[in-house]
Amino acid sequence: MPHPLDAAAVRAWCGLALEALGRERERIDAINVYPVADGDTGTNLYLTVESAARAVEAAFDGHGSAGTAPGLADAAGAMAHGALIGARGNSGTILAQLLRGMAQVLATAPAGGEAGADALRRALRRAASAAYEAVAHPVEGTVLTVATAAAGAAEQAAGEAADVARAAHRGAAEALRATPGQLAVLGTAGVVDAGGCGLVALLGALADALSGEVGAAPVAVRADGPLPEPAGCAAVDPEAAGCADPHAGGPAFEVIYLLEAGDGEVARLRARLDRLGDSLVVVGGDGLWHVHVHVDDAGAAVEAGIEAGRPYRIRITHFGAGGRTREPALAARAVVAVVPGAGLAGLCAQAGATPVTVRPGEPPASGELVQAIRQARAREVMLLPNDPELRHTAAAAAEQARTEGVRVAVIPTRSAVQGLAALAVHEPGRSFDEDMVAMTAAAGATRYAELAVAEHRSWTMAGVCQAGDVLGLIDGDVAVIGPDLVRTATTVLDRMLSAGGELVTLVLGADVPESLAERLERHVRERHLAVDTVVYEGGEYAAPLLIGVE
Repeated sequence: MPHPLDAAAVRAWCGLALEALGRERERIDAINVYPVADGDTGTNLYLTVESAARAVEAAFDGHGSAGTAPGLADAAGAMAHGALIGARGNSGTILAQLLRGMAQVLATAPAGGEAGADALRRALRRAASAAYEAVAHPVEGTVLTVATAAAGAAEQAAGEAADVARAAHRGAAEALRATPGQLAVLGTAGVVDAGGCGLVALLGALADALSGEVGAAPVAVRADGPLPEPAGCAAVDPEAAGCADPHAGGPAFEVIYLLEAGDGEVARLRARLDRLGDSLVVVGGDGLWHVHVHVDDAGAAVEAGIEAGRPYRIRITHFGAGGRTREPALAARAVVAVVPGAGLAGLCAQAGATPVTVRPGEPPASGELVQAIRQARAREVMLLPNDPELRHTAAAAAEQARTEGVRVAVIPTRSAVQGLAALAVHEPGRSFDEDMVAMTAAAGATRYAELAVAEHRSWTMAGVCQAGDVLGLIDGDVAVIGPDLVRTATTVLDRMLSAGGELVTLVLGADVPESLAERLERHVRERHLAVDTVVYEGGEYAAPLLIGVE
């Protein structure tokens, strides 16, 4: 049953668009050869729509607290604003302007929150025009061409809003198939335009949201048959014969920032940035702008923004030595783990994680975690802080990494043994959300303990300890005070296993007696039937003993 173009439809559109881009993201990344063959168009579009969807949900939550629902203008405006502040890359920036153009028309739709087919036709035409206005030097055979074709098809369509949206989707898909003949680099690579492919996916999601009928085939390929498959260098190596990046030797940096400035200042900024580099796209309005440009002098591009107004959320990406050469392909998902000790770092590295090794009393700054996330070179990252004191630091690092286009989840691990449990169930092949839930559940199901030596006399939850006593901390609190490592460790193990357990993990520090692991393994085997034990070397900087019980 067709649905009206109202706030609920905008909300549904965002959800379906996110699902569509999630399915198509890797494929779109694979065919990304223009304007830079950096394999991230699908990811950038996904992250941009994700930001738009969050903003729409926030609009509904805000109105829900007042017992009302947002109108179409509010929902469309939230979607456009969310895309603007969260836009990633050249493709995401253009998409933000397309959504802004639509929102400008839908803001004047009839009262009651519903817009008819005519409003949608005008919205799609305004979107295409706004996108052309935002790009300094428009090129045909790109997402701009696809947007214009969608608007033209919508204007020729009769019927309700759902019919108009479906016609726009078909027109966009037809225009997309023609892009290899319009842009030489696409024809050479044997692919369609990546940004246009993403727009087809979005328009298919809009048609689904308005019609109430979700097609079974991937949104970006189901209209009038499949789109051309990636071929030649786009499917494998961009440096293959005849497929070298035509922009090699071009500007070395991509510079992106949000800017608070007036219209006059932005007009002057456009002219200045156009002289500095290329791929210039400036979108926004009403005092808030999103600036994207490729330049050799990143500092000059930022200084130009400072002269125009107040730039923030500045992101600078280096394309590689010698200009826009392709860097190593991004992995789908990676893990970054903070660990105390070289032994644990090696263990995490063997498991495929990027370790951040710390010393006692020297916690990492958020900048170090951000750098580790960058070094992981993945579109999605699971961050394991492995310390309750690093919760805020990890959150700050994750937020910074998200502004750079990386989707990050902070798994709430409070100890390295919880991190090992989470890492053991990590599976890059499943969805991001499923992986996050599985890793969080594994960490939460692992009780943790640490043995430490008291440095001075003090009061604890278990009583008064003296300097030299061995402290057994269970889940962060001192639970046992003992005379030596073995007796304290066995008492801690008995307490932890009294509530049940299937697997004990022991991480040994560098200076513990060689016999400690053997004696603890024997104790578990004799006192707790059907409980397995694994032992790892923590190395220097690790606590004398870490214990995990799953």
